[in-house]
Amino acid sequence: MIRISIPYLLTITASILFIIIAHNIAVNDMIGFQNPQGEYARAKIQKIVDRFKPEFDFLDDYDDFEQDSFAMVQGETIVFEAKVTHGTRKGEVITAEQTFSPLLMDRSKEVESGDSVLLVNNEIGWYFGGYIRTTGLLVLGIVFILCLLLFGGKKGFNTILSLGFTCTAIFAVFIPAILSGRNIYVMSLLVCAYTTSIVPLIVMGYNKKSLSAIAGCAAGIVISGIITLVMDKALHLTGIVDEHSRYLVNLPGEIQLNLNAVIFAGIIIGAMGAIMDVSISISSALWEIRENARRIQFKELLRSGINIGRDIMGTMSDTLILAYIGSSLTVVLLLSVYSGSALSLFNSEMIAVEILQALAGSLGILCAMPLTALFCSVIYLKEKKD
Repeated sequence: MIRISIPYLLTITASILFIIIAHNIAVNDMIGFQNPQGEYARAKIQKIVDRFKPEFDFLDDYDDFEQDSFAMVQGETIVFEAKVTHGTRKGEVITAEQTFSPLLMDRSKEVESGDSVLLVNNEIGWYFGGYIRTTGLLVLGIVFILCLLLFGGKKGFNTILSLGFTCTAIFAVFIPAILSGRNIYVMSLLVCAYTTSIVPLIVMGYNKKSLSAIAGCAAGIVISGIITLVMDKALHLTGIVDEHSRYLVNLPGEIQLNLNAVIFAGIIIGAMGAIMDVSISISSALWEIRENARRIQFKELLRSGINIGRDIMGTMSDTLILAYIGSSLTVVLLLSVYSGSALSLFNSEMIAVEILQALAGSLGILCAMPLTALFCSVIYLKEKKD
């Protein structure tokens, strides 16, 4: 029989209430899902109707070579029929088009009967908007959850629960709050405080381990945030790191996003997971040492924590830096080709922000290690004396 403690239930209840209340506040005046192009529909292709290359009367004024060149640019159009599988149009058969052209930079495979696709209505007609990818991601997510339950048991279930609360806080509270014009600095710190509190409590329960992990993680995040704010001024960042940032400058309505605050939020939220991982690992390891070495002294426990942190240090810093490099690999390759020199490459704001993310997060990890060990030594041995 599974026993559920009162503190555990209180934690879950408080988490749900926070999400509900914060979400209702965050979505006020939110700008989102505003697409002037019309409606979307999920559909399954029934058959290919036709394929052709566009013909234009004005091409008669050009020679054969110019006509062939223009035809290559225009590409080919495939006409197909698809049956809508979801929504208000469910069951309706729609005729749509898939267009290939070098100008569109579309490398999607040609549609075939049986493919599940997303159709978009642009007021002129329906056209191919991409293949349905959510189904595959859903299957992979279910496999991930089953593996956590299989190998982790109760801990795995708590991990799924904490991950669910974390993702919900990001997508149901943090992002709507930004798009509603709320202060990004405040909201990012609020989400970090919520996540760093709720995850250790759910995974490890109400005990000295979770308290030490929360304290160490909070310290690491604060240090990362301070470094980011200082370097933001020192590097004279504008916040416009790519074309997506430029679109955020001109959002519809009266909302004006602080792009520097977006960078700040991205750095501390991105580093939070790694810092929390380190803090929980050290607090858990020192608890086991304290339990099995009843006569251990403060200096010995602190030294053990620092030594454990040193072993973790290399891999965790590499993990964070490699994660940022991997996520921006396309950008790095593009800038490497079109930059005039290495100095120009590393001086670009896009690369500078990526480096700042990696270094600020890594410094947060490095500081969280000895601080977590210190908190553990104080809290664990204080309980021992009591």
